[in-house]
Amino acid sequence: MIIHNAHIITPSGIMRWLAFEGGKITAMGDKNPPLNALDLIDGHNMTLLPGFIDLHIHGSAGHDVMDATPEALLGIARFVVRYGVTAFLPTTLTDSRARTQAALENIRAHMGRIDGGASIIGAHLEGPYLNIEKCGAQNPEYIRIPHPDEALAFLAVGILRLVDVAPEISETAWLIDECVRRGITVSAAHTSASATDIARAVERGLTHSTHTYNAQSPLNHREPGVVGAVLANPAIRCELIADGIHVHPLAMRIAWLCKKSAGLILISDAIRAAGMPEGTYQFDDRSVLLKDGAVRLLDGTLAGSALTMDRALRNFMDATGEPLENIWQTTSLNAAKAIGVADRKGSIEIGKDADLVLLDDSGAVQITIVEGDIAFRAANDSTTHS
Repeated sequence: MIIHNAHIITPSGIMRWLAFEGGKITAMGDKNPPLNALDLIDGHNMTLLPGFIDLHIHGSAGHDVMDATPEALLGIARFVVRYGVTAFLPTTLTDSRARTQAALENIRAHMGRIDGGASIIGAHLEGPYLNIEKCGAQNPEYIRIPHPDEALAFLAVGILRLVDVAPEISETAWLIDECVRRGITVSAAHTSASATDIARAVERGLTHSTHTYNAQSPLNHREPGVVGAVLANPAIRCELIADGIHVHPLAMRIAWLCKKSAGLILISDAIRAAGMPEGTYQFDDRSVLLKDGAVRLLDGTLAGSALTMDRALRNFMDATGEPLENIWQTTSLNAAKAIGVADRKGSIEIGKDADLVLLDDSGAVQITIVEGDIAFRAANDSTTHS
């Protein structure tokens, strides 16, 4: 299959056509394409990007990762592909050992391509090893220190690619070390750490910041806190919820000025309510209210989001004033590098997976291709085949 007459953004520049076969990108060029393909897609000068990779998503379309059912993961995968996501990490909530274990086992059983949806490429453990002072919407009843018998059981499932900790809690030190030994990325999350605490955790191998600005000790001119430490340290990649609710557009721009194209990762942090009408939805043992685009606990605390990744990208472009050529990595390559899959995903390069998203001039998704298969096509899609 060949996509031609498109604005294809690659690490080596802008291309005009791209060929893929057997789920892999096989050729590309900046002039006229060869015409021996079985299938040609005319991109009508729209923009082709690497498929989005969402490292932090709890649910969508009425489903939640903690449901621990096949239907939940399939529903999420088939929802997010409509918004350009080709791969994602189902993300747990702070909960009991049994429910967390069940969610991880369910993810393991459904790793890889989902028919008609995005690929599951691992799992993200958000909690329970957090600081109760910064619990946010994470249930404080279940926040705890990492005892080896439990934490090692979670790691033993063999699918974790991202593990969140509050590094100022001394009992998390061994877990950071163990994750690093296993090649699992460690992230600072729901934390009251000082800048010194973050520096020490980086020395142990921490390289990631979960939903930066949110549930983190803020930047102060005498104590830079987590926010100051992660924005200033080039060893740390920073997640960002670019919905304009969790993070002010000016704060997004500040993050961009600090981290530039290689240091930021846009995430959705979406929950069950994403893609659903306004109303009340289940959130672990509690309820949340989706209203005016925000999802909150009944006490007003933000509880994840209703964001989609295409919207996050458009919001980030608006906040920074940067063109796609400068920020495309924030939805794909940076995430792939963060969890060690950049050898096969995250950018449009020969030999990598054909994970692609075609955007029209408004940034709306027209086609999503997952490992060479068209998984989504917009109803108003104007591309043509021959």
